[in-house]
Amino acid sequence: MKHLFAAGVLALATLISPAQAQEESTATTAPEITEMALGPEDASVTVMEYASFTCPHCANFHKGPFKQLKADYIDTGKVRFVYRDVYFDRFGLWASMVARCGGEEKFFGIADVLYEQQREWTQGDPATIADNLRRIGKVAGIAPDAVETCLNDRDKAQALVGWYQENAEAHEVNSTPTLIIDGQKYSNMPYDELKAIIDEKLAAG
Repeated sequence: MKHLFAAGVLALATLISPAQAQEESTATTAPEITEMALGPEDASVTVMEYASFTCPHCANFHKGPFKQLKADYIDTGKVRFVYRDVYFDRFGLWASMVARCGGEEKFFGIADVLYEQQREWTQGDPATIADNLRRIGKVAGIAPDAVETCLNDRDKAQALVGWYQENAEAHEVNSTPTLIIDGQKYSNMPYDELKAIIDEKLAAG
């Protein structure tokens, strides 16, 4: 389980885009951050996951329990699933910016690729990792110019980091993956345990 850095360690200077923009943003309004979610808004149970694209345990969750959760509960309309970003490093932030570049309709498809190929795209120096993410964006059908714009959007990077810090503090998230099920916090767990919790909440609801 990967643990969060202490508050303040994630300095924005180390998290900005690959272009490392030299000038501070003059924007007066932070970009709006879209909540990425699957399943009906009025589902009986809401499962929120705090995860990082560079966290190996999160990759294992998405390659296993999440697929079962999606088939059994999300696709059947019983669960609303909300994905919340956690940033341990600039690479996780860059990955999130690429995943979000295609909008809501492409986000979870790109997220699947990022987790499936985590061991591959996270290898190399920062420039190589940025190129790996560009390729993932291109394969997902996002125009190269659009991917470049997303990766180098300093205002969005700062807004995402601020959003993450606010959310993580509100839910007292200190490791990933962390699950918030109908407002109650849980650590990573096998699917059978997750299923039992959801079934209990569905029965009570």
